[in-house]
Amino acid sequence: EVLAHAFEPFYTTKDTGKGSGLGLSMVYGFARQSKGHLAIYSEEGEGTTVKLYLPLQRGGAEQVEQVAVTAEVPRGRGETVLVVEDEADLLEIVVSQLESLGYTVLSARDGKSALQVAEENKGIDLLLTDMILPGDMNGRAIAEALQGQRPAMKVLYMSGYTENAIVHQGRLDEDAQLLKKPFTRSELARKVRGVLDG
Repeated sequence: EVLAHAFEPFYTTKDTGKGSGLGLSMVYGFARQSKGHLAIYSEEGEGTTVKLYLPLQRGGAEQVEQVAVTAEVPRGRGETVLVVEDEADLLEIVVSQLESLGYTVLSARDGKSALQVAEENKGIDLLLTDMILPGDMNGRAIAEALQGQRPAMKVLYMSGYTENAIVHQGRLDEDAQLLKKPFTRSELARKVRGVLDG
């Protein structure tokens, strides 16, 4: 019964507040984006094996590295971005990347902290928030609370789920802006600039 639903977005066997079901569905999404596949083999009393199949990559590593070095990315113009992400390592990386692109960056790890940071810093141009967060507020609830006080503030959501999955589950409106995890520095730069300019 669990096996049949294991890769579904937001499916979890854990109690409320103990997990979001991000793990396997995110890995499945990454595998599919890479033209790969993920399979679970499980037998009661024997154990479970998860196999990840990725396509063979022949050469190209040097070309990818050169493109990454030479590609120009759009930069910030001093705008203030509030980043809300509960995973400490990812939060640190995103903050660092945005600062290197010329943005002023504020950060928080949950909804309550985000509202407090926003209260202390009125001039926020963009909220960049994960969809699934610990506590009582998800990314959408934070956005709604902050946009009530700052109607001009732009919002960009981050998630490991596909846009279709989130919209169809009713967690995001169809016109919402979404940055799919994992993302590169240039993807972050382009999406943030695009949302701010849009």
